[in-house]
Amino acid sequence: MPIGSAIPLWRKAAQTIRQWIVDGNYGPSEKLPTEAKMAQLLGVHRHTVRRAIAQLNGEGLLSVEQGRGIFVQEWVINYRVSKRTRFSKNVAAEQRHPGGTLVAAREIKAEGAVMKALALRKGTPVLVLDILNEADGRPISISSHHFPKARVPGLFEAYRKTGSITKALALSGIADYTRKSTSVSARPARSADAKQLQQSPNRPILLAESVNADMEGRPVLYSVSRWASDRVQLVFEPGNS
Repeated sequence: MPIGSAIPLWRKAAQTIRQWIVDGNYGPSEKLPTEAKMAQLLGVHRHTVRRAIAQLNGEGLLSVEQGRGIFVQEWVINYRVSKRTRFSKNVAAEQRHPGGTLVAAREIKAEGAVMKALALRKGTPVLVLDILNEADGRPISISSHHFPKARVPGLFEAYRKTGSITKALALSGIADYTRKSTSVSARPARSADAKQLQQSPNRPILLAESVNADMEGRPVLYSVSRWASDRVQLVFEPGNS
């Protein structure tokens, strides 16, 4: 072998750590062993591991958080907000498998933000679907979807049958709907949201409130979504369908 052709130990260490991740030994956001433990596992010096970690951090594969440790970097979905924003279509466009779990189906009385968003009188019955949304089996948001009961009295049954809000609304006589408004803000994660999103309670979430209207301009859906901020990037495309 020619002089100088040998692969440096730190590169070999980086390749081994990279393979651990590819093989699924450590998933997105999971914590890796300490530098000392990895040095022991790899049979190299801690300085070698440190250089390997720096390389993988530069590649965007790992993140090093001071005082917390070394973590596998999360993948980020570009979630497009447009005239017709549909969850399954958005996630599939990112080459991820969309999924969702119905957490609760409940009825409330319109008041406050719900009353205003849906243009209802106070006390009007409202149906709510709480859904945990996933991409490749990883939770990315929790959404509370509000509907005027008078417009969609059979919504719960329709959603359980189809597993899709768009299809459930179609079965209820609302063939199409478009985005009327969206507002986004950042806030600390509530403990229940952090648990369902499988994220640290110290990480903020993106809070998105949106209103969708039927083709006559009447509000039919008010959604409050809590997004895992390190897994999703909201991309606004107001001119697209």
